[in-house]
Amino acid sequence: MALADKDRIFTNLYGFHDWKLAGARKRGVWSGTKKIVELGRETLLQRVKDAELRGRGGAGFPAGMKWGFMPREGDGRPQYLVVNADESEPGTCKDREIMRNDPHRLLEGCLVSGFAMGANAAYIYIRGEFWLEAEHLQHAIDEAYEAGLIGPDACKSGWPFDIYLHRGAGAYICGEETALLESLEGKKGMPRMKPPFPAQAGLWGCPTTVNNVETIAVVPEIMRRGVDWWRGHGRPKNTGTKLFCISGNVNNPCNVEESLSIPLKELIERHAGGVRGGWDNLQAVIPGGSSVPMIPKSVCDDVLMDFDSLSEARSGLGTAAVIVMDKSVDLLAAIKRIALFYKHESCGQCTPCREGTGWMYRVLGRMLDGEAGVSEIQHLWDVTKEVEGHTICALGDAAAWPVQGLLRHFHPELERRVVSASRERSRPGIRAAAE
Repeated sequence: MALADKDRIFTNLYGFHDWKLAGARKRGVWSGTKKIVELGRETLLQRVKDAELRGRGGAGFPAGMKWGFMPREGDGRPQYLVVNADESEPGTCKDREIMRNDPHRLLEGCLVSGFAMGANAAYIYIRGEFWLEAEHLQHAIDEAYEAGLIGPDACKSGWPFDIYLHRGAGAYICGEETALLESLEGKKGMPRMKPPFPAQAGLWGCPTTVNNVETIAVVPEIMRRGVDWWRGHGRPKNTGTKLFCISGNVNNPCNVEESLSIPLKELIERHAGGVRGGWDNLQAVIPGGSSVPMIPKSVCDDVLMDFDSLSEARSGLGTAAVIVMDKSVDLLAAIKRIALFYKHESCGQCTPCREGTGWMYRVLGRMLDGEAGVSEIQHLWDVTKEVEGHTICALGDAAAWPVQGLLRHFHPELERRVVSASRERSRPGIRAAAE
């Protein structure tokens, strides 16, 4: 069942209305915020847990559990909320729409979420290329301070809360929470070893929670409309609404807010005008941004767009960036291009990732150029397993999983391609020309 307009949270997703404070208030943002804060920290935290809100940035970790890791009794150190607005996952273009067209919704979310975790300040770490989004966010922050919505007495709640905007420099690795914190501190953005986790020692050694833009932005609306309303969308443990970015070989690429657990086929046909050439022309879909394994049409026919259903299909919801590939797409070339991205964005700290990303890219190139042997298909799989799970952060996994998706679902086609190229190379005319 499609999400009704009355249930949408991001009512200015397409920028048709005023994004400034006056327009935001007309859409219900900053409505009753003081009363929400007055519910108290423990009540807010429990409601987030009851809502089963999961992170919208990729990992899908339960937000209430994550916030609960923050110290309940302060030890004199400040506590921080850091909003990950470094949206750099290929295929993903949802957070930028929130920041550009509905920035006050994010700021209100920062206050409510920050209070629930005991933070008196939020830092929004925004991708450096998001110039207009940064301008809109800074303007909204200034408006919020002027209106008393944030500051020494935020919304006249008695809770002091400040929000700062920090622009990154365009490094994909800074989307990883500890690399983001390193960059925010003015150092090179490279992941830290865990433990300690950010909730114990994060920004400047203080308790910190890092959450995605969309995760934070929905919290006030959950409090206003109620936990039961939120849980009325999606399946248990996969609740609420979600922004989906649909691109690739569809008739109408778009961003859309929908209920979690909507069937992938319905999502594409209802909102993106269907696959170019019809559903039977579908070859594969990357359902959650470039870092998750692709799934073939046979899986796409029935899979639901939520965390658990896609996990059972050996893929992931990720950022819910749906990349559709019809039968005209050379999947090997597509995965090679993704492999080049991860090779370029690896920070080089971990040997399996530093060496493995380059190795995977080169072997995929050899296959694409018809220079690989059949045995290299298995070697490629083995290398992905040596990279996956053997690095400080998840970039190694993100580099390995797209290759694994290709090999898992399209191994016979890949083998036929390699064998065919090998036969072509062995033909006498070819050898003579080479000599």
